[in-house]
Amino acid sequence: MVGTVNADRGRWPALSLWHDTLEPGDTGVPRSELPGDVDVDVAIVGAGFTGLWTAYYLTTTDPSLRVAVLEAHTAGFGASGRNGGWCVGDQAAAPGALDGAHGAGAAARMIRAVQASVDEVGRVARAERIDCGFAKGGALYLASARAQLRRLAKRVEVAERHGLDGTYEMWDRARTTDAVNAAGVIGSLHTPHAAAVHPARLARGVARAAERHGAAIYERTPALAIQPGRVDTRHGAVRAEVVVRATEAYTRTLDGQRRAVLPLGNFMIATEPVDDDTWAAMGMANRELFEDARMMVGYGQRTADGRLAWGGLSGPYRFASRIPPTPMQSDRVAERLRRRLVEMFPPLSGVAVTHHWGGVLGVSRDLRPSVGLDRATGIGWAGGYFGSGVAIANLAGRTLADLIAGRETDLVGLPWVGHVSRAWEPEPLRWIGVHAGTAAAHAVDRADRGRR
Repeated sequence: MVGTVNADRGRWPALSLWHDTLEPGDTGVPRSELPGDVDVDVAIVGAGFTGLWTAYYLTTTDPSLRVAVLEAHTAGFGASGRNGGWCVGDQAAAPGALDGAHGAGAAARMIRAVQASVDEVGRVARAERIDCGFAKGGALYLASARAQLRRLAKRVEVAERHGLDGTYEMWDRARTTDAVNAAGVIGSLHTPHAAAVHPARLARGVARAAERHGAAIYERTPALAIQPGRVDTRHGAVRAEVVVRATEAYTRTLDGQRRAVLPLGNFMIATEPVDDDTWAAMGMANRELFEDARMMVGYGQRTADGRLAWGGLSGPYRFASRIPPTPMQSDRVAERLRRRLVEMFPPLSGVAVTHHWGGVLGVSRDLRPSVGLDRATGIGWAGGYFGSGVAIANLAGRTLADLIAGRETDLVGLPWVGHVSRAWEPEPLRWIGVHAGTAAAHAVDRADRGRR
């Protein structure tokens, strides 16, 4: 049974489970639009995690700054409010690539900083009283085939070779199923640097905190173009010494940015609340995150209100980087997700799926995230998280705040600072490449299961 439930509050279509279960008192009513031309010190385009964290750290470290955030829809509308709620100390670039480009130790510094960001998210949530269900129970990458187990073991080897001891640990079947009792699992890779969150509550809570500290957030105000010292919108222009592009998968909507970041689709489902006896059979007592270690990954979490939220197994891309309309849904993918979820957790066979949604994540051409500030133009940016943005966006916000303030900190010396990925290929090469990669991933998964 797959359906979509939306609490009818007159706010939006059924964006996600997370938007249907916001904090009490959060009505979801949009903030005011930009009232006309304004002058500020820093203009931030995008009220997702990157933009909101940047505004938060700018205003908490220098309350005198005039900071404006421009959002096309509402805070947390995009991937920041629709993701799997994985706040994990990972980032997309391979350690070997970072050390090769920036010298020995670069990867360790970068990944340790992302790991520390998991705890920083929890700290701010507590300090600002954001009820986002933050639970640092770690994450398990579950193997159901020997080939998957070998790939996971390789990650431990690579991490330790780059000075990242304690990042991962291989668990045998007994230890794995004691934590996450999924059918067919033969072992797992565990990391303690991971927390489950309610992403929409976190994003909207950070937005309110940034406002309390002095930031102005204008919603229903899409940016049309970014240029040095100025952001143009249909409601007026925002003039600023620094302009930050924090648009991730929606970057292609800006003038001249169509090939900068590729928007890749992803889908999720969520069950109705599950009873305690069923949870006792499935595990996740500490709200451990879990991921199916196939190439076409599936990932899930036990939510704070006792549901199982599960997504992945898909990576749809639309020709010319078009972004699907909202609400983004696919009954075919939702049913596929439901079947795989019940295969892994048979006790869920009679449990209803109440929510089904999708969204787009941002992918850079070299699969590396980046953050930076061009001092000549005053334009800053961050993104390219490839679906792992909950923790690293916090690091981006802190880093951008330091760059804008001109502070010489450890963060501004990290290897992703100033990195610029090359543009994606023009169509139809872009479409062919993405779909060829997806087909190859499916082929590896079939091989893992002993099929041609």
